[in-house]
Order: sequence, then structure tokens, then C-alpha cells
Amino acid sequence: MYSRDIELLIKKYLNSKEIIIIYGARQTGKTTLLNKMFSGDQDALILNCERPDIKDVLENMDLSQYRLLFRNKKVIALDEAQTIQNIGKILKIIYDSPEFNHKIIATGSSSFDLAGKISEPLTGRNIKFRIFQLSYNEIAENKSWLWCMENMEELLIYGSYPGIIDKPITEKELMLSNLASDYLYKDIFELEQIRNHSILRKLVKALSWQIGSQVSYNEIANMIGTSMKTVEKYIDLLEKSFVVFGLSSFNKNLRNEIKKSRKYYFYDNGIRNAAISNFSSLTNRQDKGALWENFCMSERIKYNSIHNPLVNVFFWRTYDGGEIDLVEEKNERIYAFEFKYNPKSKVKIPKSFVNAYHPQLSQVVALENVHEFLLKS
Repeated sequence: MYSRDIELLIKKYLNSKEIIIIYGARQTGKTTLLNKMFSGDQDALILNCERPDIKDVLENMDLSQYRLLFRNKKVIALDEAQTIQNIGKILKIIYDSPEFNHKIIATGSSSFDLAGKISEPLTGRNIKFRIFQLSYNEIAENKSWLWCMENMEELLIYGSYPGIIDKPITEKELMLSNLASDYLYKDIFELEQIRNHSILRKLVKALSWQIGSQVSYNEIANMIGTSMKTVEKYIDLLEKSFVVFGLSSFNKNLRNEIKKSRKYYFYDNGIRNAAISNFSSLTNRQDKGALWENFCMSERIKYNSIHNPLVNVFFWRTYDGGEIDLVEEKNERIYAFEFKYNPKSKVKIPKSFVNAYHPQLSQVVALENVHEFLLKS
């Protein structure tokens, strides 16, 4: 069982009144985290909200039944809480009732966000935590950074889902293929009532081939045979369900900067490769650079969620060819990163960017120094 960095953050709020919300993509370890934190704790109760009996009690909104269900436990963890109808309203009732002094923790998948089940009813009453696939730092702490370096090719090809990372190769491929099928998009299909699943799968495949490139909604729409409006809607849903994330272009000073554009990345390399049905070794791949860029970008997102939660992230590109993969902005300071798996020649941050923005740090991230970029100090 892997230790998760988010656990220490959550523990800081166990004595506060606010409801703790832990949400993220399916199979990222939400239930495992609850069990690690509270199994064997006599003051805690973990309730599986997918159980019909528990689901019925919670949905009835009967406070006397809640008292019987919660008993005298101090911590009540509602696992898979997104399956409960009106879960936001139910949690609000519990929070506002003076007779309940329990610390409430609720875990859920992306449908929390998609359906607005939590945000509106619990405004000012909750603290949210995102859980991702295993981070480079978490893997290194549980194994070693040397293990990460020795197994970097597997991380680039198969990703870091906690239930998959330690499986044999053949099992990894099967599990990722199953996960990248309709299961990963279950919340989207259920909540948005999308009937044409093939369009969404085609969109995911199209995005898989465009890692590191600026995405044209119109071009993708023509490619997969749908409208630009549908592409925009589906990409938004993929972001909300934690399959992909987007970066906007950074622009402030230079006239030739590209001002309106977005690039998309996958939270997990394994899902990206499953989408294109390619688990070939790096030596046989033409997309090695894209895999490295996606890995570094997604890992940095995980890192920032714990260590730099207020940082803003962008990419930078000019019409005359200048580019930087990742620009971070925090407290009016600029940090620039370029990702090259194994640069054949010395790579430099463009002088036009350095002269215009005077970055606090400019770094080329390659295989030899990636641990400095991703491991906490």
C-alpha cells in the first residue's frame, strides 16, 4: 500500500468542522486512502454508499436514522458518495444540525463536479482535496528514486495507477485497456446522457495524437465527424472527469505571442497509450518526445497540487517558432521549463522570453535531472 502525500494535508483538517471532500478519477485510490487512514480506528466508521441499505438510509433524510447509522463515531467517511441522490443537500443538513458533531469525509468520482452535487449546497462548508494517480514523489518514497529511474520506460508507457503499477506487463495492458474503455467515462455517459459513445472515444484518440500541439477544435471536429460545439463540450467533460487537462497560452508583452490557444495532456500516460492501443517499447516509438512531455507535465500538476497549490500554469509560443513547454507563475515570479527526454544538443530557453519576462528559473528537464524537478526537497 502506497503512502499518499495528500494524507498529511487531510489530517490537518480532521479537527475542523468543515466537511472534507476527496475526489478524483476512478481507480486513483480514494477507498484505499480511507482504509489506510481509518481502518482499525474505533472512533471512525467507513460507509460504502454503493450498498443499497446505506444508500436508502442516507437518501431518506431522516435524522433519527442518521443517528442510528453513525452511532457514536467521531469520524464518518462516506465512500463513493456521488452515488447518493441529493448528496450535497444531505451533507448540508448534517453539517447544519447541532445534534451531529461527527467529522464527515466524503469521497467521490468526477460526477461530484459534473452534476454540481457538492459545490452549490456546501458553499463555505467544505474543503476539497484532489487525488491523482501515484505521483513520481510517492513512488520514489515507497520504492526509491533509483527504482523510478530504472523503471522510467514502464512509467512512460503504462502510467502510475496504484492498482496497476505493480502488475506484470500483460496484466497492465489488459487493465489499462479495460479502464480506458467506457468505464473511465461512466460519469459522463450517465450524467450527460451521451448515447454516441464512439464520438467521445474518437475525440480521446485525436487528443492522444496531439500532445504538445495546439489544439484546433474545428480541425478535430472535421476529423471525427461532429460539430465544433460538440468537441468543445466533450473536451470540457473530459477535463471535469480528470481524463485530460488543458493549458492556455502565456502572453503579456510580446506582439508575436500566440494569445488564444490551448494544449491538452493526459493525467496518465497509460490511459493515453491505451487510447491509441500502443504499448510498444520506447525504442520502437516515434512519439517518445510526446510521452516524455506528457509525463513531465502531468507529474508537475500532481507536484503543484501538494507543494504549490496557487501556481498558475501555461505554455508559451510565438508565431516565429519560439516556444516553452511549461511556464509557471506565482507571486508575480516566472519559472520556465522545457521538456526533452534525451536532448541530442544543448537546449536553451528562448532569449526573447528571458529578456521580456526575466524568469526566476529556466530549466530544461531531461531524463538525467527529472528527479530534481519532481522530487520534493
